[in-house]
Amino acid sequence: MNLKAMFETQRKLRKRIVEEHNLNVLSEEFNNNLILALYVEVGECANEWRGFKQWSKDKEPRTYHKSSKNPSRDGIRNPLLEEYVDGLHFVLEQGLQWCFDQTYKPSMVIVHDTGRMFREVYKCISDLAIPGGRNWKKFHYEDLFNNYLALGKSLGFTWEQIENAYYEKNKVNFQRQEDGY
Repeated sequence: MNLKAMFETQRKLRKRIVEEHNLNVLSEEFNNNLILALYVEVGECANEWRGFKQWSKDKEPRTYHKSSKNPSRDGIRNPLLEEYVDGLHFVLEQGLQWCFDQTYKPSMVIVHDTGRMFREVYKCISDLAIPGGRNWKKFHYEDLFNNYLALGKSLGFTWEQIENAYYEKNKVNFQRQEDGY
């Protein structure tokens, strides 16, 4: 996975969105909204995974959906992977927000069962949201990113699948800006 290229791609989308909507990236509101958006996207990913729904007979992850709205690959898409890369966009955003895009180097994290990985990611987001100095933020950002990558592995995704899906979704996000999303 070429993280440097992914950060650069995210930087271009960020620049477009910030300019288009006249956002102040240094504001507390902007930071808080990035954290909330990450929580939401992780929740949407968990919802597509379905493994926590012990009250349901249908616990199979949503990995296949035929869609006439999304003509990628003959109209077939993977909702679980799409939600995962939606979250990845906001993990990358956090790196850009705190200028960690040039210093982040992934490290191995123990991959636990998927439910635990979701809980670990939520804990990491919470830790990152706590006010603290640059070293505090860097430690918690790296913990978040490492656990987010481990979550992807626990969901059964390869680095190649994640990277390809990220770039596909990035194109959609740029198009949404063109269309006045």
